[in-house]
Amino acid sequence: MNDPRAALVLFSGGQDSTACLAWALDRFARVETVGFDYGQRHRIELDCRVAVCEQLRAGFPPWRDKLGDDHRLDLSLLGQISDTALTDARAIEIGASGLPNTFVPGRNLLFFTFAAALAYRRGLSVLVGGMCETDYSGYPDCRDNTLKALQVALSLGMATPMTIETPLMWLDKAQTWALAESLGGEALTELIIEHTHTCYLGERSQRHAWGYGCGQCPACELRARGYDAWRANEAS
Repeated sequence: MNDPRAALVLFSGGQDSTACLAWALDRFARVETVGFDYGQRHRIELDCRVAVCEQLRAGFPPWRDKLGDDHRLDLSLLGQISDTALTDARAIEIGASGLPNTFVPGRNLLFFTFAAALAYRRGLSVLVGGMCETDYSGYPDCRDNTLKALQVALSLGMATPMTIETPLMWLDKAQTWALAESLGGEALTELIIEHTHTCYLGERSQRHAWGYGCGQCPACELRARGYDAWRANEAS
């Protein structure tokens, strides 16, 4: 596809956001990336962001010239006011609200608001995020209705059209692996396995078939199940 618009991808350095970055590079004329340092336990993902962008530029010539500047924003205040297992060293468990204590209240709302302000300055009109409500932990700020409402608010508040794209919204993790393969073949899926980071605990000493991680946190479990299902579908 050849969409003349320019996009800003919310890029954490994880599997989902890397698939979204490839999706955007396959569609839009120009793509920039933004990441957020909010005091997350898995800050290793910030280093993975750099490696993934380098690998995309080196291994995918059609995307090289489309991939523009990367931005990293300091949102450490979010970590300071949060009381979660993503920002503090504590066991991951389900809270009284029914949500896992990895939920950082307002995180995606703030991410998109800051991304929109950056996009406005950079002349970018599309914001791309890896949110999903098919295989996910139940976070309310990942839901389609939340993001549709936010798109309206941002467009009104900026007095300019802002489109929020969530290409993974209705995909399960197996379909996310399949999407990556359809966009960049085995080279992209191997890049995701080797260079991205999704584990909530920031564990990169253990290498699994699906990538690095502790293998036990909710993010690792989702990723592993999706990988196994994708491989099984390919084999059938």
